[in-house]
Amino acid sequence: MGTRFTLDWGTTYEVDVLDLGLACCGVEVMAALHGRGDDQDRPADLGVRPVSGAGAPERAHVLVVSGTVTDVMLPAVLATYERMPEPRYVLSVGACSNTGGPYWDSYSVTKGVDQVLPVHVAVPGCPPRPEALLEGLVALHRMVTGEVAA
Repeated sequence: MGTRFTLDWGTTYEVDVLDLGLACCGVEVMAALHGRGDDQDRPADLGVRPVSGAGAPERAHVLVVSGTVTDVMLPAVLATYERMPEPRYVLSVGACSNTGGPYWDSYSVTKGVDQVLPVHVAVPGCPPRPEALLEGLVALHRMVTGEVAA
């Protein structure tokens, strides 16, 4: 068992996270955000609460973009980001979201979501393990609270 702690996000005791699972990395993000049910170190213990459904963008302060962002899907990604309240943060999860991944040379793939959104933390991997996403959330927390330089 690891050390249990809660992240104080400054404005609330919990931060709402919206996952745009656009491809296979989305499965790993779901595993990280929802846990197995018997985990001692669930994301809720970190002060992280996944949101979904109608009105989710209006409640979320962290947007997790996981998977391939195609040029066709890009307007929906941008619209989702624009609906989020300030302060808002973006985590790019996986090689496809970070750089286009193995599809980088396709005419229809955005070459990294950082080309169009301000990415605060990029989590590498193809796909990254669920623990990597949680480490990315911890890195974002440190950035937001000023523990490390952005």
